[in-house]
Amino acid sequence: LALAASAAAFAPAPAARSATQLHESKADLEALAKELNPVVGFYDPLNLAEAEFWDSSNEATIGFLRHAEIKHGRVAMFAFVGYIVHANGIKFPWPMEMDGSPFPSETNPPALWDAVSDDAKWQIFALIGFLEFWSELSTPNHKHYMAGGKPGDYPDFISGPDGIPHPVPFNLYDPFQFSKNMSEEKKATRLRAEINNGRLAQLGIIGFLSEQCAPGSVPLLSGVVQPYDGEPMAPFVTNYLGSMVGMN
Repeated sequence: LALAASAAAFAPAPAARSATQLHESKADLEALAKELNPVVGFYDPLNLAEAEFWDSSNEATIGFLRHAEIKHGRVAMFAFVGYIVHANGIKFPWPMEMDGSPFPSETNPPALWDAVSDDAKWQIFALIGFLEFWSELSTPNHKHYMAGGKPGDYPDFISGPDGIPHPVPFNLYDPFQFSKNMSEEKKATRLRAEINNGRLAQLGIIGFLSEQCAPGSVPLLSGVVQPYDGEPMAPFVTNYLGSMVGMN
């Protein structure tokens, strides 16, 4: 986590820096690291802040790493909250599938995922695939994070000939436009809070799964989370790819 965190965002250099100036050089990353965590500070043992991936520029590489950290942090926050919700048996009261099948009552989150039908999982993956595709778009109104855009910025859903062929009433980010009149200083503060919360959530969800799969590996969670003997990284219980080559 700290390795990815050590790279930060970039933007074309303006005449004057704003409160949300994107960080583009190693010196800027060092300053951002102190703002995020004065105790740990800048930590980059693999020297990723000076890397150039895929023959791209250092600025583009920093944009890639910075975007990756923000995205993983957001997913981890969803996962951490979802884990707690499912572990406490909270679920929707209506049927999960068209045939009337209810949501699983399992309170062991990884086992609950195993109990979800493959048809339902494919729908989830299809939505994730679309969101990922849309996030990679580079348009006149939204530059790619490796080409001068802002890492972590999700493009609005555009309807019409140049976008989605039907109206989309809400955007993924800030659907109710609460941040429309937010000051630049407040946006910068919230961005730093999101980064730190995302880092903590990544540690949290990995801690849950580690203790479940290797009891005793996280002493603070011993007896708190249920053991799990499945494969937490496998999306399906059935190994579809392996079955094609004779593997179970």
